[in-house]
Amino acid sequence: MKRNIHFLEYLYCHLLIIFLIGRVGFILNNRCVEQLSFSDAASACWRGFVGHDLMVAAMLLIIPWLFGLLALRRSGLKLRAWLTPYYIVLGLAVAAIIVADVVMYEFWQFKLGMVVLSYAASPEGATNSVSLSYILIRVGLFLLLALWTIVPCILLTPKKLPNGNSECLWMRNISIIWLFLVVSGVCFMRQGDVYSSKPHPTQLANHAGVNPVYAFAKSIRLTKNYANRYNFLSEEDRSDLFKGLYPEPSDDIQDTLLTQQRPDILVVFIEGFGSRFVEELGGLPDVSPGWSRFIPEGIFWENYFSNSFRTDRGTVSAFSGWLSYTDIGLMRQAETHSSLPSLARSLEKEGYETAYLYGGAMTNMGKRKFLEDIGFANLYDDTAFSDEQKSGSWGVNDSTALQKACQLISEWKDGHHFLVAQTLSSHEPWDVPYHRLEDEILNAFAYTDYSLACMIDSLKLLPEWDNLLVIMIPDHGYLYKQSYKNPGFFRAPMLWTGGAVKEPRRMQVLMNQSDIAATLLSQLGISHDEYIWSRNVLSQTYTYPFVYCNYPAGILFADSTGISIYDIDGEAVMTEEPVDDGLRILRAKSILQTSYDQLEQMHRK
Repeated sequence: MKRNIHFLEYLYCHLLIIFLIGRVGFILNNRCVEQLSFSDAASACWRGFVGHDLMVAAMLLIIPWLFGLLALRRSGLKLRAWLTPYYIVLGLAVAAIIVADVVMYEFWQFKLGMVVLSYAASPEGATNSVSLSYILIRVGLFLLLALWTIVPCILLTPKKLPNGNSECLWMRNISIIWLFLVVSGVCFMRQGDVYSSKPHPTQLANHAGVNPVYAFAKSIRLTKNYANRYNFLSEEDRSDLFKGLYPEPSDDIQDTLLTQQRPDILVVFIEGFGSRFVEELGGLPDVSPGWSRFIPEGIFWENYFSNSFRTDRGTVSAFSGWLSYTDIGLMRQAETHSSLPSLARSLEKEGYETAYLYGGAMTNMGKRKFLEDIGFANLYDDTAFSDEQKSGSWGVNDSTALQKACQLISEWKDGHHFLVAQTLSSHEPWDVPYHRLEDEILNAFAYTDYSLACMIDSLKLLPEWDNLLVIMIPDHGYLYKQSYKNPGFFRAPMLWTGGAVKEPRRMQVLMNQSDIAATLLSQLGISHDEYIWSRNVLSQTYTYPFVYCNYPAGILFADSTGISIYDIDGEAVMTEEPVDDGLRILRAKSILQTSYDQLEQMHRK
């Protein structure tokens, strides 16, 4: 009988053990990201236990607690039968969150949140990135943890509770304790409480201390009021800090880079090719000899930064000149497409024929719909290739796809042309028909570099080369033995080459991916008034060069004084080189807050 009346304590301890298992699994599975010492791992487990787990477990047991009170007042209530459905839902949800958090962190290095579900809605992104055995093992772990959570919960819950004065007194006392845990949890628990006051220097230790169930619940947005998403600053402070960061568009050109005003344009949009893989930007040697060969021949932008961390965000920034958002991907939000400016539309108005080539399926993250909505007239995906050419996990390998781009260019007729060719081979699972480097990840990037070099060499043999501007940019970086604390993830190579380039240059100006639109259009003598987030970095009005980047858990800001990276969820400074008075982070917050205000205005139109 005593065991029956104390079932809540047993359930409470059971959930705490589940959270501990998840945290240990998180640390062990992500040793490839960072190695924690035993003391650091133990410290993370303790901070997570006292900072989150005690209260999260209490909140998850609110329903059993309420049913326990009801069972003491209504004799004969079948407590176990009533609570079993809840335990099943609870077990499946907790297991799914814990396992997904453990698995996804290896790839994305931030805590699981609702943003992950937007990518999970396009399952081909996951199935193309990993092997079937990888998926089956993780699904098996999920099912095992779910059973491990559900079955003890059911067995520890009595079929009925006795009623009597001693039992009622016990339930009243335990109710006071439970009420304290729940109220204090609701009022005081924040994700940042685990490490914001004194963050651990190791990011994995900080994130291991965050309960994944709470982190996921915190990310859930109950309203689409984007204007209230981030209220870091008062309206007056936000306005003062934001003033002058994005000057009014200007048609003046301080520096002319091209031999003509209406060249044909090829943009090569390269999967994940951040500065980590380019030796000229401080990256690893011998990964991209093709870049090293072509950099002296063109205009190389040494301080160019991608806006975000994924392809869907980078696509919007590059071809609409728009900022990225921490937890919103505009590519999937079709209702915003008509409000976005578009390079394809701007060039189409000037007589350019527009096309987009991608060797994979254009179904992931609503890519096809977005490209159609922003004005690309001709779309080529994996259906433009034979079945024999589809040899990669994502579709057609880069060498084949980029030679297809050469073929399309060779078939251009009179008029002006704008073609985007997007690569895909430098992506998990790294299966490429190329074997120069032993490390499979570096080898995949080396293969993409080799494919780019072959494409450029082929283009040079075409008569179209003399009138061609080739812009080579990545969509985002890749976290190869680094974390978001490293600015090198966002820093990226950008090269303008081709017969239309006036002379080789090294450009030192700080600029974002979103600035390409205004900068390019200005070189072409085309208005860019509608590109409110895109700056012509060669204009005389660009008097305060800076870059702003973000990912779901943080923001980066760099200017002539240095660089700062801020963890939004943990409310902690991750990187400050050199230390400043906090102005860089305040300006980044003002941009983030203003960008969400702008998003709210778009949705109200």
